[in-house]
Amino acid sequence: MHPQQSLVSELMAQLQGAPMQQMAQQLGADRQQIQTAVGAALPLLLGALGRNAAQPQGAADLMGALQRDHAAAMPQGLGDLLGAVLGGAGGAASPAGQGAAILGHILGGSQQQAQDSLGQATGLGGQTAGQLLSMLAPIVMAFLAQRVQTGNMDAGSLGQSLEQERAQAQSAGGLGGGLLGSLLDQDGDGKLGASDLFKLGSAFLNNRS
Repeated sequence: MHPQQSLVSELMAQLQGAPMQQMAQQLGADRQQIQTAVGAALPLLLGALGRNAAQPQGAADLMGALQRDHAAAMPQGLGDLLGAVLGGAGGAASPAGQGAAILGHILGGSQQQAQDSLGQATGLGGQTAGQLLSMLAPIVMAFLAQRVQTGNMDAGSLGQSLEQERAQAQSAGGLGGGLLGSLLDQDGDGKLGASDLFKLGSAFLNNRS
């Protein structure tokens, strides 16, 4: 039997090629540099969601946000979703602004530390690393929503899957595992605000229509 592909590996594969090049061009960075940063950012984001889902009602809140606000994004294509994120001109109501707000609710009080550490480790700098994380946050949420749909997952299995992903990322080490370990060691306030994610997801999808 083949081991189940990790969520990080699966999403990383979908981002290869044109999506990775688009992000590099948008950020004015080298493609290989972005590849390395994305490879660290995905376990960081999924691991943070795993931490949030492990809190009381966390998995149920996340499930509600995914089903209500993010499920329609990925079936239209990763390219369309990424185009909406990259095409945002800025501001809280733009797709780019919504991505930044979603990121804030995933990472909570650890956001600044996460983007500064990622920026320092990859040479992108904290500001560019923050922009990259903001691009990836809505993509990660839409990807999870798609997995919930195709896998007929409930809140319990979603939480279990994210916990396995968090444990795997930390045990694998590397840049992503190290950043995640540092994030989880800090007792920040990165709680999943379900009502905020509902509003953010709805606004994000409305901006894409």
